[in-house]
Amino acid sequence: MSGFRPARRLRPHGDVPHTAFPPFSGRSRPGGGHNRPVPLDRTAPPARTAATAGDPRPDDPGPPPGPDRSGGPGRTDGPPRPDPTARPRRANAAGLALLGYAAARLTGLAVLLVAAAASGEDPWHRLMGRWDAVWYTRIAEHGYGHEVTLPNGAVHSDLAFFPLFPALERALSAVLPIGAAPAGLAVAWGASLAAAWGVYAVGAHVAGRRAGVALAVLWGVYPTAFVQSMAYTETLFTAFAAWSLYAVLRGRWVQAGVLAVLAGLTRPSAVALIAALGVTALATAVRERRVTPGLVAGVLLAPLGWLAYVVYVAVRAGSPTAYFDVQAGWGNSVDGGAALARFVGAQLTGPQPLAGVGLLAAFAVLGWAVWLCVRQRQPLPVLVYTLGVVAVSLVGAAYFGSRPRLMMPAFPLLLPAAVALVRLRARYAGAVLAVAALASAGYGAFTLLGPGPP
Repeated sequence: MSGFRPARRLRPHGDVPHTAFPPFSGRSRPGGGHNRPVPLDRTAPPARTAATAGDPRPDDPGPPPGPDRSGGPGRTDGPPRPDPTARPRRANAAGLALLGYAAARLTGLAVLLVAAAASGEDPWHRLMGRWDAVWYTRIAEHGYGHEVTLPNGAVHSDLAFFPLFPALERALSAVLPIGAAPAGLAVAWGASLAAAWGVYAVGAHVAGRRAGVALAVLWGVYPTAFVQSMAYTETLFTAFAAWSLYAVLRGRWVQAGVLAVLAGLTRPSAVALIAALGVTALATAVRERRVTPGLVAGVLLAPLGWLAYVVYVAVRAGSPTAYFDVQAGWGNSVDGGAALARFVGAQLTGPQPLAGVGLLAAFAVLGWAVWLCVRQRQPLPVLVYTLGVVAVSLVGAAYFGSRPRLMMPAFPLLLPAAVALVRLRARYAGAVLAVAALASAGYGAFTLLGPGPP
């Protein structure tokens, strides 16, 4: 007898069933993404896909009754035999994600090399010898204590930069015959692969392995993804954040807390990750009506890295608000978005109002992406982290051109697009990613060879 298979809700995928957080609620289309209904052969087991193979499914009847698989004679209710191919499939999907991400970033690097050669510029200097990279290199070589006073009286202090990245630069340059600047580039590139793997892991856990692969590649073709190839901290921070979120999703609270400590020593936006762990821990305690030692340890560990550096700056400068004063000297004070609103208003009323219209359109797209994340019912820690990174990027008075870069660690914003992408035929999805990679590479080369900071 044949019928039609109804659309069903996607469920999280991973090594074990996901029970700790609300399920992702995107819709899967029967037949791999086609709109036409697919006849259901009730004589055959439900079809498996690359994203769902190896995962338990509620509509899977399992193997027919037979000999006891748990060792007892004549029993048929023993646990199912583990699938020996599940782990290789997971490894293959992770490898595909890293391969796709690396291809995207190598495309960006190749376009930069060609454009730099055509314009007579040094591409390596652009990647590791300008803007924030110079400050990190100086800290790695000489420690903290350097300040620059601008003509308007503003003071730029190197205490604005968190310590873990320059510490890794210093350590790597001490064991390899390279300087601190190339060491910073090596740290950033290595961290970018760890970050892409973590992005895949979170995406695969929430929406399936195919979506995880697409998410990692999309993160590599983000408009400001060229920063992932620079000696900047975005890749290192995203690696810690992604793996911390994955640990929370798997209930590994201590591991999540330790990774949050490292994230807090890398970038100030770690407050978003700390908030995600805290809110999720509270929700878990209320739901389960108990508090485990691991949960308490993870939550208490999470803010220690960020707090340690803020306290260090306070002690060094002799003021409890020293860190925030240093950020204000760079023009990065928290103003609730007032500076951003003034900038957009100035564009709308200036000589080129279309620039202001373009900014409003960009904010509309951002709002739409956030709404899609909420609508998908992404797991609580993932959603809180994403909203936190976006908020931190918008409420400060920082240079406007840096805001897309500051939002780049909010990789779950790309999850709705990743889910939509895997519903396409493979050749169409590949074409979309290829075009996005070339566009990102072109924009990256244009920005890096230009005068302004990213």
